[in-house]
Amino acid sequence: MMRRGLGKGLSALISDVESPAEGATEVPVGLIVPNPDQPRRDMDRTSVEQLAASIREHGVLQPVIVQPLPDGRYQLVAGERRWRAARLAGLNSIPAIVRQVSEEERLELAVVENVQREDINVVEEAQAYRMLMERFGLTQEQVARKVGKSRVAVANTLRLLTLDEEIVEGLRQGKITEGHARALLMAPEDSRLDIFHRAVRSGWSVRETERAARAAVRDRESGTESGVSRETSAPDPHILALEDSLRNVLATRVQIHCHNGRGTIEIHFYDLDDLSRIVESIVR
Repeated sequence: MMRRGLGKGLSALISDVESPAEGATEVPVGLIVPNPDQPRRDMDRTSVEQLAASIREHGVLQPVIVQPLPDGRYQLVAGERRWRAARLAGLNSIPAIVRQVSEEERLELAVVENVQREDINVVEEAQAYRMLMERFGLTQEQVARKVGKSRVAVANTLRLLTLDEEIVEGLRQGKITEGHARALLMAPEDSRLDIFHRAVRSGWSVRETERAARAAVRDRESGTESGVSRETSAPDPHILALEDSLRNVLATRVQIHCHNGRGTIEIHFYDLDDLSRIVESIVR
């Protein structure tokens, strides 16, 4: 099912793929080369082997999309997993839709195809969004429209790339989940790597990682190792619970300053896009 929000040219390409009777032709598997803009770097070997087994029995049910190259070969635009599986299955040719596409369209379609797969690595998804923004000068809103997601969802995914490189690599390798990574974003920057190491070493759940992040925030705000309240030596558990709730909803540091029933709420943001994300989360 095609998602809403795709550009006209891109949705037309996907529409062609979902109605393969029109325009599909057989292209030799050996004449196809990979898409250099393929966002997916970690192609799961087991899933490719399973697809190859299905192809041996049923054939390729959905054509790939390719564009012709001057030397007579074809470059993949979308469908690398199907192409790899067809090679593994021993096919000589594969059904393909041949299209001339721009560099931007090629990258867009590769990103959309991969984002719509439930098992895509979130780091690769974030890097693909960043590639679209950096290479073609797109805003988060424009990227969101192209991939059929909300701007907040795109912004939240991109924020994962602001974590330490070691944490991002750990997320890519599956040492932690996306939930762990979002919990780490709530912690002070200089505490994240330590919490990450402890979470991996001890096999923490997301909830345990969140608790460690909140504790690091409280320690930072109080200026002590014991997590004593900013206002008094006896922290108000109701205020601390409200802070935790806001941190969970906004995925950022939040401080509530309260004195005699009055006070302020301090919400941290890291750039203007992050500010827009937080505001949208509050007003939606």
